[in-house]
Amino acid sequence: MDTVATGAFPDSSSTRLRPNFGDTQTGLRAFTECSGSAVVIHVGGDIDASNKTSWQRLLSRSASIAIAPGPFVIDVRELEFMGSCGYAVLAREAERCKSRGVLLRLVSSQPVVAQTIAACGLLRLLPIYASVDNALSPTG
Repeated sequence: MDTVATGAFPDSSSTRLRPNFGDTQTGLRAFTECSGSAVVIHVGGDIDASNKTSWQRLLSRSASIAIAPGPFVIDVRELEFMGSCGYAVLAREAERCKSRGVLLRLVSSQPVVAQTIAACGLLRLLPIYASVDNALSPTG
């Protein structure tokens, strides 16, 4: 996969390997990988009300690179915390992706993420995978 920094959002044909994008003021770190129609975001740090706008922008811009049927994979295994606003942003972006025919898939190994998504009734909209490879699988 080609790796591009999400801070600069170069075009999806970029082959430059760049360091992680980090918002040092809000604690959100991310980088995006692109391969064909698939886009993968690896996210770390915290997502809360203080960086909700950065989180929205990151998802929106990265999702716009994905080409139907995608998938658009969001790897949150390195997140330390995601507040309710982070889940709401995920759900809205999943709806937008669905309307474009892009499959949004979430990667997490944290039980609290699966429990929160299930409690919110979002499992069909935000399917959870144990690994990026599983999420990228056509049978995923």
